[in-house]
Amino acid sequence: MQKEEIQKLKAELSTPQKIVIVPHKSPDGDAVGSITALYSFLVKQNHEVSMISPNDFPSFLSWLTHSDKILNYEQTRSESDALIAAADFIFILDHNALHRTGDMESPLSQSNATFVMIDHHQQPDDFATYMYSDTSMSSTCEMMYHFLDKMDALDQIDAAMATSLYTGILTDTGSFKYRSTTSTTLRVAANLIDKGADSEAINRKIYDVNTPSRMKLLGVALNNLTVLPKYRTAFITLTQQELDDNNYQKGDTEGFVNYALSLDDVVFAQIFIEKKDESIIKTSLRSKGDFDVNEMARKHWNGGGHKNAAGGRSELSMQETKDKLILILRDYEKALQDTQI
Repeated sequence: MQKEEIQKLKAELSTPQKIVIVPHKSPDGDAVGSITALYSFLVKQNHEVSMISPNDFPSFLSWLTHSDKILNYEQTRSESDALIAAADFIFILDHNALHRTGDMESPLSQSNATFVMIDHHQQPDDFATYMYSDTSMSSTCEMMYHFLDKMDALDQIDAAMATSLYTGILTDTGSFKYRSTTSTTLRVAANLIDKGADSEAINRKIYDVNTPSRMKLLGVALNNLTVLPKYRTAFITLTQQELDDNNYQKGDTEGFVNYALSLDDVVFAQIFIEKKDESIIKTSLRSKGDFDVNEMARKHWNGGGHKNAAGGRSELSMQETKDKLILILRDYEKALQDTQI
């Protein structure tokens, strides 16, 4: 976002506006962290602000300040549609295409509001008046920190905002171990700690949340692990029945795919999770080195994301989906074998 755009946006936000903030469907730590931090900032500027999520978010994020004010579109459709229709500004955070909002795409597309997009994923759609897109950033929460800096508003970051932003950075960098973590990322995190983010408490609330049913589900997932040495690949499957048998709750499978990726000499890992209510198999892709899962997800799995982390879906059966993966891997065998890790 250029300096001129920032100045224009600041001028437009200098008087109270009706604002809606929207994350992507199935929001994660970065999405919930960024929207709650932005909500705090805008409320301080006397704007009338609403956060609307396409669906529910994981319970392990419910302790974040203002997360209780997030409207679940699936449960508040009429109210949410009215807020979208009346909005002067709509902030789109942690995604760059309106179809990532599921059923919210239609009312958002029909809105006459000014759109502001802040996101770090590749290949953004061209729908926003103000677009802050940077694929080199570790997370949208890191971008939100820089956005506030551009708005001359770093002094507005209080302990609750710092906690939200730190949470998003922590989760989207895999606790600062992904290659997207830069020296700037660490400096931002340090500044957020100085502003009140308690790194130990945040780590505990995010990661020390195992339940007996989640641990058992992890055991099922690991038992279903398949390793394909020829392709330096490992994948995990979970059927709807396996989810149901282990009292699956939203967010329970978060991070499962990383167990497959952690195997020695595995470059690429994928997890397939059956969602009977949506008639799809949800998939997450992870990689090491320069192997590009964003390209694979866009080409083969109706999705996308980052170079080393992406998501998508399959509308085939579980067996057909696994068979499809094997066929796809044939085209990537050389790239996988040549990847340096």
